Amino acid sequence: MTSPGRFGPLLTVSGVTFRLWAPAAKSVDVIVDERPYAMTRRGDWFAADVPGAKAGTRYRFRIDGELDIADPGSHFQPDDVAGPSEVIDHDFAWQTEWRGRPWEDSVFLEAHVGTFTPQGTYRAMIDKLDHLADCGITALELMPLADFPGRWNWGYDGVLLYAPDSSYGRPEDLKALIDAAHARGLMVFLDVVYNHFGPEENYLGRIAPSTFSDAQTPWGGAIDYRVPEVRAFAVENAVHWLKHYRFDGLRLDAVHAIVTAGEPELLTELSQAAGVLAQETGRHIHLVLENDDNRAAVLAPNEDPPAGRYRAQWNDDYHHAWHVLLTGEAQGYYSDYGDVGGHIERVLAEGFSYQGMPSPHRGGASRGEPSTSLPRAAFVNFIQNHDQIGNRPMGERLTTLALPEAVEAALTVLLLQPSPPMLFMGEEWGATEPFPFFCDFKGELADAVRQGRKREFAEAYARHGNEIPDPLAQATRDLAVLDWNAPSQPAHAKRLALTHDLLRVRRERIVPLLRAMTGKGRATLETGRLYAEWPAGPTTLMLLANLSDAPKPTPPGLQWGEPIWNGAPPATLPPWSVFAAVGG
Repeated sequence: MTSPGRFGPLLTVSGVTFRLWAPAAKSVDVIVDERPYAMTRRGDWFAADVPGAKAGTRYRFRIDGELDIADPGSHFQPDDVAGPSEVIDHDFAWQTEWRGRPWEDSVFLEAHVGTFTPQGTYRAMIDKLDHLADCGITALELMPLADFPGRWNWGYDGVLLYAPDSSYGRPEDLKALIDAAHARGLMVFLDVVYNHFGPEENYLGRIAPSTFSDAQTPWGGAIDYRVPEVRAFAVENAVHWLKHYRFDGLRLDAVHAIVTAGEPELLTELSQAAGVLAQETGRHIHLVLENDDNRAAVLAPNEDPPAGRYRAQWNDDYHHAWHVLLTGEAQGYYSDYGDVGGHIERVLAEGFSYQGMPSPHRGGASRGEPSTSLPRAAFVNFIQNHDQIGNRPMGERLTTLALPEAVEAALTVLLLQPSPPMLFMGEEWGATEPFPFFCDFKGELADAVRQGRKREFAEAYARHGNEIPDPLAQATRDLAVLDWNAPSQPAHAKRLALTHDLLRVRRERIVPLLRAMTGKGRATLETGRLYAEWPAGPTTLMLLANLSDAPKPTPPGLQWGEPIWNGAPPATLPPWSVFAAVGG
């Protein structure tokens, strides 16, 4: 059975046991309701039993009589990361009997809780779940919730990894959201970050310096997962979200930046722990990676439960190739995708485009592993996500960068190709709100963020100056809030109807084929005309598209199957048109 975990407070019959791993501390007191209780040292751990303490009790730790800190394993911070921690009882009156959905059902919508609704709360999201379910979305993926400093943040500056941020609501509010999603047949995923901690109110370097190695990441010293307690902190954190909150899966952020992964590798142990929980509970649990290294060997979408490997990876190659096709941009990492036709062929047929080839953007270093033997289900494909929108100086969506008919064609291909598709919140109706980078740091850290953005986007700042949103301003965060009145406007209503129809076709005609798609497909893109097919046992999924603004002839001798989208292709394909069929 999964253990209760070593981090955070432990409710007992008579009170609460408080625990802290602090090898560098000489003494630790737990301050409960302003009263100090000396903690007993047991090796590198400190513990104290406090009778009468209970759920709702607030506490903090006093290190060496001089520094008061929140519990690194805190389950809730009602007054943000610098305030006292609160003891949480995770008993919850779940209303929905739920074992999850199989992986092949997955259609993701990525969302940021704070800007998904004007209220920016877990409870407010519940009112929008019917919209997602009616549209055909099957999985709501939340950007990171681990408690971050300030009132708003993308979530990747989390400091207290076990505590859902209080700006969105309380733990029971998050559970109510997940329970309500399950009642509508929606899976809920959480983005988790194990490659770094946020910079503000992070005291692990003070109480446990062995948390970090001498190796460096873009955010400072690397987390050292060779240390057993550090490894347990991450593995138990993953189980914490899956068990106490009943998330259906996790997306692990930028695992290529986990430098000291230990042996066995952290990813292996974490996946195995999730697999144990899946077996114990009879639930479908799905783990997904973001990994710039394109490691095909760690992916196994049909392994159930995930015993040491992962269902899928976010496929940046898919996004980058389509972005270059639609916008013509060639700066930064887009410079790796100049042969756009070849890249689109590979991402559709084989999954990764970079499978060990040299990457010019990375100075010619090879990137990736062969992915031709993997099922299509091993790749989560998308044409927009929070990174690709928000890492632009102005935070523009693709909707405002490319022709509407071109974006519509790309969306159609995305939802009809076999790999699990992902939309970014509002994309289903063609939302135009930007999603610029924002955070709520103070003082020198805020200035460092401003200056860092100006260095990163020096050319854009020289061109646009004050037009670029200030990442620290509330007005920048407010720009990203979805306008839920937009879907009633004619153009947005039309796009939403298109998404609804495409996802209906996907659910009825494509999902039943996915288990049989165990290998690569075939794709050709020549002079704007795309043809792709994916074998599924005795059946083949076929897709034909004109990805240009000029008419194109249908390939001669094409043996078209039973149409499932847009009928049989005519002799001349209209600009930006897409057709799909299944055939024997």
